[in-house]
Amino acid sequence: MAGTSDARRRGKRFIMIDNLLVVVGFYVVFPIIGLHFIDRLGWAAAAVGLALGLRQVSQQGLGLLGGSLSDRFGAKPLIVGGLLLRAAGFGVLAYASSPAHLFVSCILSGLGGSLFEPARGALVVKLTRPAERNRFYALLMMLESAAAVLGALLGTFLLGLDFYWVAMGGCAVFVLAALVNALALPAYRVAVPGTAALAAIRVPLGDKPFLTLVLTLSGYYVLQVQLMLLLPVLVTHVTGTTQSVAWMYSMDALLAVLLLYPMARLGERYLSEESRLLLGIGVMTASLAAMALVSGAAGVFGVMALFYVGGLIAEPAREAIVARHATARARASYIGLSRIGLALGGLIGYVAGGYLLDAGRALGLPGLPWMVLCAVGCLTLAALAHQFFRAASWQRARA
Repeated sequence: MAGTSDARRRGKRFIMIDNLLVVVGFYVVFPIIGLHFIDRLGWAAAAVGLALGLRQVSQQGLGLLGGSLSDRFGAKPLIVGGLLLRAAGFGVLAYASSPAHLFVSCILSGLGGSLFEPARGALVVKLTRPAERNRFYALLMMLESAAAVLGALLGTFLLGLDFYWVAMGGCAVFVLAALVNALALPAYRVAVPGTAALAAIRVPLGDKPFLTLVLTLSGYYVLQVQLMLLLPVLVTHVTGTTQSVAWMYSMDALLAVLLLYPMARLGERYLSEESRLLLGIGVMTASLAAMALVSGAAGVFGVMALFYVGGLIAEPAREAIVARHATARARASYIGLSRIGLALGGLIGYVAGGYLLDAGRALGLPGLPWMVLCAVGCLTLAALAHQFFRAASWQRARA
């Protein structure tokens, strides 16, 4: 038993280190894409949003396939291969001179994520007990926030040299992450031995309540992905400097360090995971409505802080709800299927966000994107509340 506990501790420690590398590599590149291609090169925001949406769809839309392969072959080969594929995508990005190049880069990057992300998510479920899982997700989010600041700082510094070095810097970090996993990650199984890939796919697809939840959460992701598109463009516009992107992620890290773990402990004591998810999305939605009313750097950063707090409340609860559904027969497949909502919400959020930004500028209505996003948040809240109420009523009837 002691050996199992030690193995769990070592595994969780490795996941935290690996996650830091992956998040740094991601944030070196992706927040900078909009700034470079929209603000510097003058490309249409809708075209850049489509490219980012394609990355989201190729990564999250194929997450079920990547998860089923992890259930069949184990986590390590999928993680190492996926990290190298994302590095190749960033290598292509370094030479992007047309939207077609940007599309290819984003698709390659997304395909890499479809391989490594479900496997890594399944490892978290395997190595954590249900009672500690919400706090572990909160700890991961704290570390991710710090890594995001480091990545954004490195990305904005490299942008001062040339965008080529932004892309190649992200490429180098993912090559390093692949090497670390190849040398140090044990050959963990994330599902019952002998699980066939096709059988693993069928298990979550047959779970109708889970599938409904996943699709509904696409509305939540429409809001969340604006951290990669509209918010970096907005803060750069109001401050007049690309360094404000690093300030933005520094604020996120500070809030995470100060609030995330205490909020997770308080939430466990007083609120269900479902209630915390609804509360978090509600705060995010209210902040988007307020974004249409504020002006100036102080107002924008104040409302953005509220948006971050909503995410800090919602995201550990969402992860815990998804993990609760994942069975030992198909852990990575459940994690992979849970990303379908992110694929849909990401594509809609990026494309619609870019389109609404262009339309708001053309019509002289800068608040247009924020009011539409607020409406999406309200609809998502209503749909989730209905599902959770029905599930609770069914459980009471069974009891």
